[in-house]
Amino acid sequence: MRVPSLTLAAAGAALLAPAALPVPAAADPPREQPVARGEGAVAAAHLLAGLGKCHQISRGRYRTDAGRRATVPVCATRHAVYWKADLDIDCDGQSTARCNRRTDPQFAAMTAFQQSDGRHLNAAALPYIVIPAASHLWNPRKYGVQGGSVAAVVYRGRVQYAVVGDTGPRDIIGEASWATARGLGIRADPRRGGVPSGVTYIVFRNSSVDPIENHAAAVAAGQRLARLFSVTR
Repeated sequence: MRVPSLTLAAAGAALLAPAALPVPAAADPPREQPVARGEGAVAAAHLLAGLGKCHQISRGRYRTDAGRRATVPVCATRHAVYWKADLDIDCDGQSTARCNRRTDPQFAAMTAFQQSDGRHLNAAALPYIVIPAASHLWNPRKYGVQGGSVAAVVYRGRVQYAVVGDTGPRDIIGEASWATARGLGIRADPRRGGVPSGVTYIVFRNSSVDPIENHAAAVAAGQRLARLFSVTR
């Protein structure tokens, strides 16, 4: 369950400014994602095996939904941070046929980070994940996690590469865009979609895609980083 109007766009943009690690520019704006068969050159099992035992870096634990107990720690390896949670559908950003005030009662027209043309992200087209806003629990930027960071999202043997594209409430974790859910074979309806558990979010530290909307670059960078991660951890 998402919390209404807690995108925190202005605060997120200030706290999590993208790093300058250039990748090729996108020639065209992203199109809506088809159902994916998985984008992982590195198998999901290898990525998960590379995580090892949780080395907790958050000062506490996060809730997966408002009103639930806080059970989810943020963990780290030398090259990534990760957490295991649910997946709620984020439909915020540009209004599209899939994501708008009619399809999503909690729809917000803003995302914490914007495309190179200044528009907010397109949740139906761009695979992105939502991270909690910086707080006493965890400051993502201190661990090399910011807008445009490359993520690998793993669910039931599938790997979907994405970017950090939005921020959410300071105490809730486990949310990704419509396109991310679709790519993982998860029902993407913002009202009744998502899954209650079993999703692993791996964010590669000090990585960045610029422009943030270039999904092909995110996939290329993600596959390269995943190969290194599976070897070096």
